[in-house]
Amino acid sequence: MSGTLADEIRSRLGDLSPAERKVARVLLAGYPAAVFETVATIAERAAVSTPTVLRCASRLGYRGFPDLQAALRAELDARNASPITLYESAEPPRQEGSGADEALELQPALVHQALSRTFREVSPHDFATAAELLSDPRRRVHLAGGRFTHLLARYLGLHLMQVRDQVSFLPDRDVERTSFLTQLARRDVTVLFDYRRYEEDMTLVAELARERGGKVVVFTDPWLSPAAAHADVVLTSQVSSGSPYDSLTPTLALIEALVSAVLDRLGPDAHARMKDGESIARRTGLL
Repeated sequence: MSGTLADEIRSRLGDLSPAERKVARVLLAGYPAAVFETVATIAERAAVSTPTVLRCASRLGYRGFPDLQAALRAELDARNASPITLYESAEPPRQEGSGADEALELQPALVHQALSRTFREVSPHDFATAAELLSDPRRRVHLAGGRFTHLLARYLGLHLMQVRDQVSFLPDRDVERTSFLTQLARRDVTVLFDYRRYEEDMTLVAELARERGGKVVVFTDPWLSPAAAHADVVLTSQVSSGSPYDSLTPTLALIEALVSAVLDRLGPDAHARMKDGESIARRTGLL
């Protein structure tokens, strides 16, 4: 299944009967908790019969409702996975001192698969909207990431700084961060990176930015950061790798594609900004 169970249900709404769509909407409205309700409870909430709930599960491609619930449990397990749980569940068990040659041999195929799937599944509309927002000179752009993904936020931000004004990073220190967040405004674009083992502060920043009328762009994994609920644009990347650690390579490739799209939109203005920046850097001994 591509994406989440919720994505699968949404994509199949057109295949369902009117009564089955009522069931699907009940599941989506209370997702994911609603999926774990009893068939009778779901039927009551959807105002349909219990056989309709069972037929809905079957129409979605599952052998029965327990099978659908099992799929969601597997999804939630994957969503909450950590390097430790991924290491412990790896098959076959890892042998001490082995695998260096094997890892080198397998990595290109794994990366290619993850890259291909990422670019195949990314929303063209969301990608174009992100490029439009980030190339709008009237908007300030703020970026933030998590334990590892702050590196991706900086990578995107440093590229943007070379081609446009008003690009900044969310400060780390409390007083500075508080001051920064109080200044979020309607014309701001907040770009957040949040992957599984999601960080609560990313969701809170997204919520605050949205409350203040700004735009929110969230880079995340296929299971979706809670911050995505407050986003105008969600860009998902595959994270599977040959190790217990999630791969950020597909996200890096997506960032580079986005930078290219922003450059295309900025046109001569970006070129002029790059030339001016290089001239200043050489004059001040920074380059």
